[in-house]
Amino acid sequence: MRFIIMHKTNAHWESGAIPSKELIGRVGTLLGRLAREGVLVAGEGLRASSEGVRLRFAAGTRTLVNGPFQGDNELAAGFSVVRTRSLEDAIEWATRQAHTLGDVEIDIRPITEPWDIGMGAAPPDVNTRRFMVLRKATPSTEVGELVPAATRTQFTRLLDETTRSGVHLVTETMRPSRRGRRYRNSRDGISIFDGPFVETKELLAGYIVVSGASLEEAERWALQYIEAVEADEVDLRELE
Repeated sequence: MRFIIMHKTNAHWESGAIPSKELIGRVGTLLGRLAREGVLVAGEGLRASSEGVRLRFAAGTRTLVNGPFQGDNELAAGFSVVRTRSLEDAIEWATRQAHTLGDVEIDIRPITEPWDIGMGAAPPDVNTRRFMVLRKATPSTEVGELVPAATRTQFTRLLDETTRSGVHLVTETMRPSRRGRRYRNSRDGISIFDGPFVETKELLAGYIVVSGASLEEAERWALQYIEAVEADEVDLRELE
């Protein structure tokens, strides 16, 4: 099984702050430990929401809102990572996705690269950027409703086509939040809450994906992760 551990942002990171060397070191140490144990699948951080856009699709109409975002319905259902030349190209990819999925809310934000946080210079030949295309949860995704076969076929065609062109990198879908856990960090320690999660208003700041035999096994990493990134809140969710 695979699990995603997502930490939430706060005003400090939304201001565009750069992580300290100590924080980078802690996260690097944790990722190294995960890699040595053979459970690390992926991990990324996101830029501030001021660098992104929010798309709402309803009845065939697209509404675009430029960041920064105020936290609203931030419960995630899944995401894709794409590599494009611009934010506008990522928006067009997300729009094609929405044409297959129907009414949906999507946030698009740049993924943090090492040179964004002072870890070396950007390669001179890089003229593209990675973006996360985050799909928000709906009542149907939260009950685990199956996607119609025709929709799955159309979505698969989009992924296949844009993977061949080098635009689409990865897509993940989360199982309903009732199968997850939430961790809140306070001066009194870490509190643990079982799903489902009625709502969350905190924006995503970053994530890691790990493999494990059970939610309880993945919790070991979630507890270390929340400490490493100094997060106020972390969600642990199963991936399909």
